Amino acid sequence: MAVDGPLGPGVQLVVGMAKPLALDVVEERLGYRFQDRELLRRALTHASALDNDGDHRQTYQRLEFVGDRVLGLTIAEMLFAAFPDAAEGELARRLNHLVRQETCAAVALEADLGKAMLIGEGEAQSGGRKKRPLLADVCEAVIAALYLDGGFDVARRFIEKHWRERLHSKDAPRRDAKTMLQEWAQGRGLEPPTYAIADRSGPDHEPVFLVEVSVAGFEGMTAKGRSRRQGEQAAAAAFLVREGVWSENEND
Repeated sequence: MAVDGPLGPGVQLVVGMAKPLALDVVEERLGYRFQDRELLRRALTHASALDNDGDHRQTYQRLEFVGDRVLGLTIAEMLFAAFPDAAEGELARRLNHLVRQETCAAVALEADLGKAMLIGEGEAQSGGRKKRPLLADVCEAVIAALYLDGGFDVARRFIEKHWRERLHSKDAPRRDAKTMLQEWAQGRGLEPPTYAIADRSGPDHEPVFLVEVSVAGFEGMTAKGRSRRQGEQAAAAAFLVREGVWSENEND
């Protein structure tokens, strides 16, 4: 059974739907008053809040698409300004880490968006307000609502508030040593590094590879790994440490 709900003409909500936080409370936590509250309501509405014939346009799905792009552009600009010496590869890795599902879900929890979600009773009882995928989707949808209602600067303020510290967090992804070394060499106008197996030891089922990395004009560097790939990464990391590009614990 369904009854008329607050999502617009002809749109129905499932009876027994868990009551979310009031929209004015959500706006207070977001630090923004919407001109069109319907945007915010849709950004917080999961499909389970509608009956089987509900219009998907009244949920966060389409807004999520826009929010993902606004978030990506904003984080890209923030990274570009915060890390002026970082190569494209490092910026891309940091971007992927900052816009991933886990990060968006964590931001949603910080902003209490889980408590504000409009979801069906069954979804609520199954822990929907704490489910990572749902939280991440709602986070992106709210960013889209802020952008569409108030413009890019409004959305950017929200993103900067919740992502600024994460930009420099110790939880940032480890850098790929081989990629980093290649970028370092290219930045100096050198040919890409080359790798060669200097030795192989151990039994066939548990080999150990000694790999040497060479960069024109520099002494080669060797390191061991359980596979050729691990050996190459270890050798690249050792090279970067020796040349002062990385610290000893850079890739721990």
